[in-house]
Amino acid sequence: MGLPKFISEALRAVARRPFTLMYPFERREPPEGYRGKQVFDLSKCINCGLCAMDCPAFAIEMVEIGGKKWPKLYMDRCVFCYQCAASCPKNVISSSKLYELAGTSRSNLVISPEPPAMEGGGA
Repeated sequence: MGLPKFISEALRAVARRPFTLMYPFERREPPEGYRGKQVFDLSKCINCGLCAMDCPAFAIEMVEIGGKKWPKLYMDRCVFCYQCAASCPKNVISSSKLYELAGTSRSNLVISPEPPAMEGGGA
């Protein structure tokens, strides 16, 4: 008569390494192609608004700054589908591996546009 299955399984588990990590002290590197927080390179932006038009979650709004409309991202609405990046003709939007996006305020989940400085020393 052998040991009951749960006892033998428990003894095998004691001898193995733990599968989990001690987060936040140990962090797993996201795999290649991971869709983390969006990164905007507004120096390439042509202000077309395709990112906002194609966003299925309505997470991007075009806001006017200095006479031009720039993308403003609300990450609390974003579903990280990256349709915005696929729609952008100038590859302004790219992904990062940043996945720790929790916060205590919704205002921390807004990426406001910071347009590139005006050429020629504009005010």
